[in-house]
Amino acid sequence: MAVSANRLELLQIADAVAREKTIDRGIVIAAMEDAIAKAARARYGSETDVHAEIDPKKGELRLSRHMLVVEQVENPANQISLKDAQRANPGAQIGDTIADTLPPLEYGRIAAQSAKQVIVQKVREAERDRQYAEFKDRIGEIVNGVVKRVEYGSVIVDLGRGEAIIRRDEMLPRESFRNGDRVRAYVFDVRRETRGPQIFLSRTHPQFMAKLFAQEVPEIYDGIVEIKAVARDPGSRAKIGVVSRDSSVDPVGACVGMRGSRVQAVVNELQGEKIDIIPWSPDIATFVVNALAPAEVSKVVIDEDRERIEVVVPDTNNQLSLAIGRRGQNVRLASQLTGWDIDILTESEESERRQADFEKTTRAFMDALNVDEVVGQLLASEGFTSVEELALVDSRELASIEGFDEETAGELQARAQEYLDRVESEIEARRLELGVEDALKDVPGVTSKMLVKFGENDVKTVEDLAGCATDDLVGWTERKDGAEPVKYPGILDGLEMSREDAEHLIMQARVKAGWIDESELASDDEPADEASEAEAE
Repeated sequence: MAVSANRLELLQIADAVAREKTIDRGIVIAAMEDAIAKAARARYGSETDVHAEIDPKKGELRLSRHMLVVEQVENPANQISLKDAQRANPGAQIGDTIADTLPPLEYGRIAAQSAKQVIVQKVREAERDRQYAEFKDRIGEIVNGVVKRVEYGSVIVDLGRGEAIIRRDEMLPRESFRNGDRVRAYVFDVRRETRGPQIFLSRTHPQFMAKLFAQEVPEIYDGIVEIKAVARDPGSRAKIGVVSRDSSVDPVGACVGMRGSRVQAVVNELQGEKIDIIPWSPDIATFVVNALAPAEVSKVVIDEDRERIEVVVPDTNNQLSLAIGRRGQNVRLASQLTGWDIDILTESEESERRQADFEKTTRAFMDALNVDEVVGQLLASEGFTSVEELALVDSRELASIEGFDEETAGELQARAQEYLDRVESEIEARRLELGVEDALKDVPGVTSKMLVKFGENDVKTVEDLAGCATDDLVGWTERKDGAEPVKYPGILDGLEMSREDAEHLIMQARVKAGWIDESELASDDEPADEASEAEAE
């Protein structure tokens, strides 16, 4: 085709492509200009800097060759001397660009094919950019689409203005789709990749169920009822915690609907997944009791430091089985819903454990303080759990125990301190035997018991500790091929250390080793603090 071909035809083609691909008309015209310039370079030489311009209103095409004004010409194809440039433009200076108009040319078959490829590529890139820009802001929404094809168990969904994928592990168990089926799913991720934007959908994501409730329950959509937490065992059972901002609206009743119509619509979409709707409470104990329904709970013991809750259920009416659920499903979902680890015991098991703990504590006091069983039982019954606690308590509090006086209290604390000193000296001797350097003691947060653990695991210098990962200290959990998770112990296993504390310990060691500055440590902590404050608000 000739470059001077029908001028309106270029604009008509640009308009048609822009409408079909829903991209900007200017992008299509720019792609045409690049394609024509590339074809022209095949005629005038690949090193020639050819530019093509299409008038967006008239469709007129102008070809020009750009030459850079230089002092010494090295490449005549795209450079021109100052003297020659000033003949065409007396005001030309070094570094300017001189444009020469080129005559129209005829495209050969190969040049036309090359131009077509450029246009197709540019249009495809623009279409990808448009698709990414459109869907990146729709993460967290439910979309409707039509199944286009099924590949290796994953479903490709046509969303009208883009394609998305539901991977096999994001579909409900025993769920199958065929070409042409309509499907609803949750957009949980949109990524820009070399082959184009990838839109990932899910039907197992907890928020998919939350969004379905928002569609079915007007009170949730209006903000009167709020979904505070969701936990799912996809295709089997789910728990959802709801709270009402209006005291006259029952959040559970609003979600259930007249004769269960609202919740049934969600259940039908989720292929019969059973849903427990639970009233949320700011009091964690109350929320846990609600989450474990239908089981009855007789007592709750909270350990805030470890974020663990011990739940005691009656021995009667199979309450333990109800609380745990089939294959641990009920307690697992309750744990996910509340964000706390939950241990479940019967009243008899709790009584036996409490008695065993009492006897163990009594024996520990008898051995450490060289006292008889009565004194050991008295200390254990008053709530003392360790010799360290006994040594640090105010002597007047100890003397106020029935049967004790100030002299007895003083003697007990002296024996406790003597015992602790002896233990400390044994630990210090063990540390020296293991070859742990003294400098490791000066790392903030490191205790003498940790030093022994470090030595036993070949962590003997500050640099050794600085090179550790959090998992090395506190262990990690792995789940392989759908099996039960396996817990791998860390160096400090048994010393009750959280992941946050372990991470802080490692960072302090890196400061001590000179790997980072104290100011860097502070700056790393600040964003986390700000994020936690934002969440609290």
